[in-house]
Amino acid sequence: MMKRALATALTCAGLMCAGATAALADPVEGTWKTQPGDTGGYLHVKIASCGSAICGNIDKAFDANGQVVSNYEHQGKKMLWDMGADGGGAYSGGKIWAPDADKTYKSKMTLKGSTLTVKGCVAVICRGQDWSRVN
Repeated sequence: MMKRALATALTCAGLMCAGATAALADPVEGTWKTQPGDTGGYLHVKIASCGSAICGNIDKAFDANGQVVSNYEHQGKKMLWDMGADGGGAYSGGKIWAPDADKTYKSKMTLKGSTLTVKGCVAVICRGQDWSRVN
């Protein structure tokens, strides 16, 4: 790990870090498809670093037929924020907003391969979904 960091630093010095940050991106970064809601529609959530945390914004909404909903009222809104990486594919300490219920929950996530399990809890009441990687 130390050798890779040193090699990246040396490469950055000579190439102005072009593309080097992508190699250091958190494995959870990318676009994720939520599970369908009650109406069969689903979202694409774009997850990326935001400072020292992980955040996710609603990128696109789809109806039950898989067609993009162009006038989705929550497009671009933050859905996930302040998530911290715990190691081993685990994330915690953040919040998640559920647009269908307009509620915010304490959240944690677990990444296993191309599945991101996202859970949100208020007291002892929890909701969760398995999201699949789009890219």
